Amino acid sequence: MKPVMLTVIPHGTASVATDLWGDCKKMYRACVEHFEYICGVCSDCASRVDVVWGRLLFPAEVWDMEKERQEGVYRVIRETAYGEIAEKKSRFLAALTPVESEEEALAFVDCVRRKYYDARHNCYAYLLRDPELERWSDDGEPGGTAGRPMLEVLRGAGLTNAAVVVTRYFGGTLLGTGGLVRAYTQAVQQALADCRIVTMRRGNRYTVTADYGLTGKLQYLFAVRRMKVEETVYTEQVQFCILAPEETEGKLEKELTDITGGKARVELLGEAWYEVEV
Repeated sequence: MKPVMLTVIPHGTASVATDLWGDCKKMYRACVEHFEYICGVCSDCASRVDVVWGRLLFPAEVWDMEKERQEGVYRVIRETAYGEIAEKKSRFLAALTPVESEEEALAFVDCVRRKYYDARHNCYAYLLRDPELERWSDDGEPGGTAGRPMLEVLRGAGLTNAAVVVTRYFGGTLLGTGGLVRAYTQAVQQALADCRIVTMRRGNRYTVTADYGLTGKLQYLFAVRRMKVEETVYTEQVQFCILAPEETEGKLEKELTDITGGKARVELLGEAWYEVEV
Protein backbone atom coordinates (compact mmCIF):
# COMPACT_ATOMS: atom_id res chain seq x y z
CA MET A 1 0.00 0.00 0.00
CA LYS A 2 1.34 3.40 -0.90
CA PRO A 3 2.06 5.79 2.00
CA VAL A 4 -0.53 8.47 2.70
CA MET A 5 -0.39 11.78 4.52
CA LEU A 6 -2.38 12.92 7.53
CA THR A 7 -2.06 16.37 9.07
CA VAL A 8 -2.35 16.31 12.87
CA ILE A 9 -2.25 18.90 15.62
CA PRO A 10 -0.50 17.73 18.82
CA HIS A 11 -1.71 18.87 22.24
CA GLY A 12 -0.23 22.18 23.36
CA THR A 13 0.98 23.24 19.89
CA ALA A 14 -2.29 23.67 18.05
CA SER A 15 -0.84 26.31 15.77
CA VAL A 16 1.75 23.85 14.41
CA ALA A 17 0.57 21.11 12.07
CA THR A 18 2.53 17.89 11.67
CA ASP A 19 2.37 15.64 8.59
CA LEU A 20 2.53 11.90 9.16
CA TRP A 21 3.07 9.26 6.50
CA GLY A 22 2.07 5.61 6.48
CA ASP A 23 -0.85 3.24 6.19
CA CYS A 24 -4.10 5.04 6.96
CA LYS A 25 -5.57 2.74 9.61
CA LYS A 26 -2.27 1.94 11.35
CA MET A 27 -1.42 5.62 11.44
CA TYR A 28 -4.88 6.39 12.79
CA ARG A 29 -4.42 3.98 15.69
CA ALA A 30 -0.98 5.42 16.45
CA CYS A 31 -2.42 8.94 16.52
CA VAL A 32 -5.06 7.88 19.03
CA GLU A 33 -2.27 6.81 21.39
CA HIS A 34 0.05 9.80 20.99
CA PHE A 35 -1.99 12.92 20.21
CA GLU A 36 -4.78 14.66 22.09
CA TYR A 37 -6.29 16.55 19.17
CA ILE A 38 -6.19 15.38 15.58
CA CYS A 39 -7.98 16.63 12.52
CA GLY A 40 -7.13 16.07 8.90
CA VAL A 41 -7.86 14.24 5.70
CA CYS A 42 -6.19 11.06 4.49
CA SER A 43 -4.69 11.87 1.09
CA ASP A 44 -5.31 8.33 -0.16
CA CYS A 45 -8.90 7.47 0.76
CA ALA A 46 -10.22 10.96 1.65
CA SER A 47 -11.22 9.75 5.13
CA ARG A 48 -11.93 12.49 7.62
CA VAL A 49 -10.05 12.01 10.87
CA ASP A 50 -11.18 13.66 14.08
CA VAL A 51 -9.82 12.43 17.41
CA VAL A 52 -10.11 14.33 20.68
CA TRP A 53 -8.10 13.53 23.80
CA GLY A 54 -7.05 10.12 22.53
CA ARG A 55 -10.65 8.97 21.96
CA LEU A 56 -12.50 8.48 18.69
CA LEU A 57 -15.52 10.70 18.34
CA PHE A 58 -17.23 7.82 16.56
CA PRO A 59 -15.40 4.55 17.28
CA ALA A 60 -15.02 1.82 14.64
CA GLU A 61 -13.55 2.80 11.29
CA VAL A 62 -12.43 6.14 9.91
CA TRP A 63 -15.51 7.89 8.55
CA ASP A 64 -15.23 7.97 4.77
CA MET A 65 -17.52 10.75 3.58
CA GLU A 66 -16.62 10.43 -0.09
CA LYS A 67 -17.59 6.76 -0.08
CA GLU A 68 -20.86 7.65 1.66
CA ARG A 69 -21.68 10.22 -1.02
CA GLN A 70 -21.00 7.69 -3.75
CA GLU A 71 -23.29 5.18 -2.06
CA GLY A 72 -26.10 7.71 -1.84
CA VAL A 73 -26.25 8.30 1.91
CA TYR A 74 -25.57 11.21 4.25
CA ARG A 75 -25.96 11.97 7.98
CA VAL A 76 -28.05 14.66 9.65
CA ILE A 77 -29.26 15.52 13.13
CA ARG A 78 -32.95 15.61 13.89
CA GLU A 79 -33.26 18.18 16.68
CA THR A 80 -31.44 21.00 18.43
CA ALA A 81 -28.98 19.85 21.09
CA TYR A 82 -26.82 21.60 23.67
CA GLY A 83 -23.52 21.08 25.43
CA GLU A 84 -21.53 22.97 28.04
CA ILE A 85 -18.03 22.75 29.48
CA ALA A 86 -15.93 24.91 31.81
CA GLU A 87 -12.21 25.50 31.39
CA LYS A 88 -10.29 27.68 33.89
CA LYS A 89 -13.47 29.56 34.79
CA SER A 90 -14.39 30.21 31.14
CA ARG A 91 -17.78 28.75 30.13
CA PHE A 92 -18.34 27.32 26.67
CA LEU A 93 -21.99 26.86 25.68
CA ALA A 94 -22.67 24.91 22.48
CA ALA A 95 -25.93 24.96 20.53
CA LEU A 96 -26.26 22.56 17.58
CA THR A 97 -29.21 22.50 15.19
CA PRO A 98 -30.28 21.06 11.81
CA VAL A 99 -30.53 23.54 8.93
CA GLU A 100 -31.57 23.30 5.29
CA SER A 101 -30.04 26.50 3.89
CA GLU A 102 -27.41 29.16 4.58
CA GLU A 103 -30.21 31.57 5.48
CA GLU A 104 -31.39 29.19 8.21
CA ALA A 105 -27.84 28.75 9.49
CA LEU A 106 -27.19 32.49 9.71
CA ALA A 107 -30.57 33.08 11.34
CA PHE A 108 -29.66 30.49 13.99
CA VAL A 109 -26.30 32.18 14.60
CA ASP A 110 -28.02 35.55 14.97
CA CYS A 111 -30.58 34.08 17.38
CA VAL A 112 -27.84 32.68 19.65
CA ARG A 113 -25.93 35.98 19.50
CA ARG A 114 -29.01 37.89 20.63
CA LYS A 115 -29.59 35.42 23.45
CA TYR A 116 -26.00 35.70 24.68
CA TYR A 117 -25.43 39.35 23.78
CA ASP A 118 -23.18 39.89 26.79
CA ALA A 119 -20.73 37.05 25.95
CA ARG A 120 -17.16 37.71 24.81
CA HIS A 121 -17.38 35.38 21.76
CA ASN A 122 -20.06 33.59 19.74
CA CYS A 123 -18.10 31.37 17.35
CA TYR A 124 -19.90 29.29 14.74
CA ALA A 125 -19.58 26.71 12.01
CA TYR A 126 -22.05 25.23 9.56
CA LEU A 127 -22.05 22.94 6.57
CA LEU A 128 -24.63 22.20 3.90
CA ARG A 129 -25.12 19.38 1.45
CA ASP A 130 -26.90 21.07 -1.47
CA PRO A 131 -25.33 23.34 -2.47
CA GLU A 132 -22.16 22.01 -0.83
CA LEU A 133 -20.99 24.77 1.49
CA GLU A 134 -18.88 25.20 4.64
CA ARG A 135 -18.48 28.35 6.72
CA TRP A 136 -16.99 29.14 10.13
CA SER A 137 -16.04 32.11 12.29
CA ASP A 138 -13.64 32.54 15.23
CA ASP A 139 -15.48 35.72 16.28
CA GLY A 140 -12.44 37.41 17.75
CA GLU A 141 -10.64 34.32 19.06
CA PRO A 142 -7.12 33.66 17.67
CA GLY A 143 -7.35 32.42 14.09
CA GLY A 144 -8.00 28.70 13.73
CA THR A 145 -8.76 28.05 17.40
CA ALA A 146 -12.57 28.01 17.37
CA GLY A 147 -14.64 27.93 14.18
CA ARG A 148 -12.49 25.53 12.19
CA PRO A 149 -12.08 22.95 15.00
CA MET A 150 -15.84 23.13 15.52
CA LEU A 151 -16.40 22.43 11.84
CA GLU A 152 -13.96 19.52 11.98
CA VAL A 153 -16.03 17.88 14.72
CA LEU A 154 -19.14 18.05 12.53
CA ARG A 155 -17.24 16.70 9.56
CA GLY A 156 -15.62 14.00 11.66
CA ALA A 157 -19.12 12.82 12.60
CA GLY A 158 -20.00 12.65 8.91
CA LEU A 159 -22.73 15.28 9.35
CA THR A 160 -24.17 17.73 6.88
CA ASN A 161 -26.99 20.31 7.03
CA ALA A 162 -25.96 21.31 10.54
CA ALA A 163 -25.00 24.55 12.30
CA VAL A 164 -23.31 24.99 15.67
CA VAL A 165 -22.58 28.05 17.79
CA VAL A 166 -20.30 27.97 20.82
CA THR A 167 -20.63 30.92 23.16
CA ARG A 168 -17.72 31.75 25.45
CA TYR A 169 -17.99 33.65 28.70
CA PHE A 170 -14.42 34.65 29.54
CA GLY A 171 -13.24 33.54 32.97
CA GLY A 172 -10.21 35.80 33.28
CA THR A 173 -7.52 33.27 32.35
CA LEU A 174 -6.02 32.94 28.87
CA LEU A 175 -6.18 29.37 27.61
CA GLY A 176 -3.63 29.52 24.78
CA THR A 177 -4.24 28.16 21.30
CA GLY A 178 -4.17 24.51 22.33
CA GLY A 179 -6.55 25.12 25.22
CA LEU A 180 -8.98 27.01 23.01
CA VAL A 181 -8.99 24.30 20.34
CA ARG A 182 -9.71 21.64 22.94
CA ALA A 183 -12.41 23.66 24.68
CA TYR A 184 -14.36 24.56 21.54
CA THR A 185 -13.99 21.01 20.24
CA GLN A 186 -15.21 19.45 23.46
CA ALA A 187 -18.19 21.78 23.69
CA VAL A 188 -19.40 20.69 20.24
CA GLN A 189 -18.74 17.07 21.15
CA GLN A 190 -20.93 17.45 24.22
CA ALA A 191 -23.77 18.75 22.05
CA LEU A 192 -23.31 15.89 19.58
CA ALA A 193 -23.61 13.37 22.40
CA ASP A 194 -27.03 14.85 23.22
CA CYS A 195 -28.59 14.71 19.74
CA ARG A 196 -30.23 12.10 17.54
CA ILE A 197 -28.32 11.35 14.33
CA VAL A 198 -29.94 9.63 11.36
CA THR A 199 -28.59 8.42 8.04
CA MET A 200 -30.49 9.60 4.98
CA ARG A 201 -30.47 6.98 2.23
CA ARG A 202 -31.36 7.51 -1.41
CA GLY A 203 -34.13 5.25 -2.64
CA ASN A 204 -37.41 5.08 -4.55
CA ARG A 205 -41.03 5.51 -3.56
CA TYR A 206 -43.54 2.89 -4.72
CA THR A 207 -47.15 1.96 -4.23
CA VAL A 208 -47.93 -1.74 -3.95
CA THR A 209 -51.57 -2.79 -4.27
CA ALA A 210 -52.88 -6.29 -3.60
CA ASP A 211 -55.71 -8.33 -2.09
CA TYR A 212 -56.00 -8.44 1.70
CA GLY A 213 -54.97 -12.09 1.81
CA LEU A 214 -51.47 -11.12 0.64
CA THR A 215 -50.91 -8.54 3.39
CA GLY A 216 -48.76 -10.78 5.58
CA LYS A 217 -46.47 -11.87 2.74
CA LEU A 218 -45.98 -8.27 1.62
CA GLN A 219 -45.21 -7.00 5.11
CA TYR A 220 -42.66 -9.80 5.55
CA LEU A 221 -40.93 -8.88 2.27
CA PHE A 222 -40.83 -5.19 3.21
CA ALA A 223 -39.20 -6.00 6.55
CA VAL A 224 -36.63 -8.42 5.11
CA ARG A 225 -35.65 -5.99 2.33
CA ARG A 226 -35.44 -2.99 4.72
CA MET A 227 -38.24 -1.14 2.98
CA LYS A 228 -40.01 1.57 4.94
CA VAL A 229 -43.81 1.61 4.87
CA GLU A 230 -44.90 5.26 4.80
CA GLU A 231 -48.63 4.69 4.62
CA THR A 232 -51.15 1.86 4.36
CA VAL A 233 -54.53 2.52 2.74
CA TYR A 234 -57.39 0.06 3.14
CA THR A 235 -60.14 0.17 0.49
CA GLU A 236 -61.35 -2.72 -1.67
CA GLN A 237 -57.71 -3.79 -1.64
CA VAL A 238 -54.76 -2.90 0.56
CA GLN A 239 -52.26 -0.38 -0.78
CA PHE A 240 -48.82 0.23 0.71
CA CYS A 241 -46.76 3.35 0.00
CA ILE A 242 -43.17 2.23 0.55
CA LEU A 243 -39.63 3.59 0.39
CA ALA A 244 -37.10 1.07 -0.92
CA PRO A 245 -33.29 1.20 -1.21
CA GLU A 246 -32.01 2.34 -4.58
CA GLU A 247 -30.42 -1.04 -5.30
CA THR A 248 -33.84 -2.76 -5.30
CA GLU A 249 -34.92 -0.95 -8.46
CA GLY A 250 -35.74 -3.50 -11.13
CA LYS A 251 -35.74 -6.34 -8.60
CA LEU A 252 -38.77 -5.41 -6.53
CA GLU A 253 -41.30 -6.19 -9.26
CA LYS A 254 -39.87 -9.67 -9.76
CA GLU A 255 -39.87 -10.48 -6.05
CA LEU A 256 -43.43 -9.27 -5.65
CA THR A 257 -44.50 -11.33 -8.64
CA ASP A 258 -42.84 -14.42 -7.17
CA ILE A 259 -44.39 -14.19 -3.69
CA THR A 260 -47.87 -13.11 -4.82
CA GLY A 261 -48.18 -15.16 -8.00
CA GLY A 262 -48.38 -11.98 -10.04
CA LYS A 263 -51.36 -10.65 -8.09
CA ALA A 264 -49.69 -7.47 -6.75
CA ARG A 265 -49.57 -4.23 -8.73
CA VAL A 266 -46.45 -2.06 -8.36
CA GLU A 267 -46.08 1.58 -9.39
CA LEU A 268 -42.84 3.57 -9.19
CA LEU A 269 -43.59 7.13 -8.03
CA GLY A 270 -40.06 8.53 -8.17
CA GLU A 271 -36.83 9.06 -6.24
CA ALA A 272 -36.94 9.85 -2.52
CA TRP A 273 -34.68 10.11 0.54
CA TYR A 274 -35.54 8.28 3.72
CA GLU A 275 -33.93 8.02 7.11
CA VAL A 276 -32.30 5.13 8.90
CA GLU A 277 -31.39 5.46 12.59
CA VAL A 278 -27.63 5.40 13.32
